[in-house]
Amino acid sequence: MANIIEIRWHGRGGQGAKTAATLLADVALSEGKYSQGFPEYGPERMGAPMKGFTRISDAPIRVHCGIYHPGIIVVLDETLFDVVDILEGAPEDAKLLVNSPCSPAELRKKHKVKGRSVFTVEATLISIEELGRDMPNTPMMGALAKVAGTPKLETLIKDLDKKFTHKFARKVVDDNIRAVRRAYEEVKGE
Repeated sequence: MANIIEIRWHGRGGQGAKTAATLLADVALSEGKYSQGFPEYGPERMGAPMKGFTRISDAPIRVHCGIYHPGIIVVLDETLFDVVDILEGAPEDAKLLVNSPCSPAELRKKHKVKGRSVFTVEATLISIEELGRDMPNTPMMGALAKVAGTPKLETLIKDLDKKFTHKFARKVVDDNIRAVRRAYEEVKGE
């Protein structure tokens, strides 16, 4: 497939991985790209491991299945390394973005990550400080925009503003936008 980005999200039920995967697909549409965003659930309960998937392409996407060889893996909850094989199917040149207080080097050592580019951001801390609760999905979207180079930060912010304004008070929208910008700036990589 021509120039396709495949992203696999790992989170726990209630952390917003499904929302982030589908919202990112919507943002890609705003940039004139083709996209898909969908979840995969195991036991459907709060706190259970789950996956989300996002595909973004310059050409129509003709495949409709889970993502088995992701170019980017986004982990909303670092404890999932102890529960699922986060790197399953990921090629050596994949990018790994993890919500963690660890530096990329510390995370690499702690979870025995070989190869791959590793990025970390304290999305939990950012969400608590900016949103007043632990909801790491929005900051992780900001960090992902930096790591993946798509979508553009301003497109992401514009779309979040448009979509969230119909659901939330202005303060909540502004808090989420601040969290996205902050994660975009604070993500670290090696």
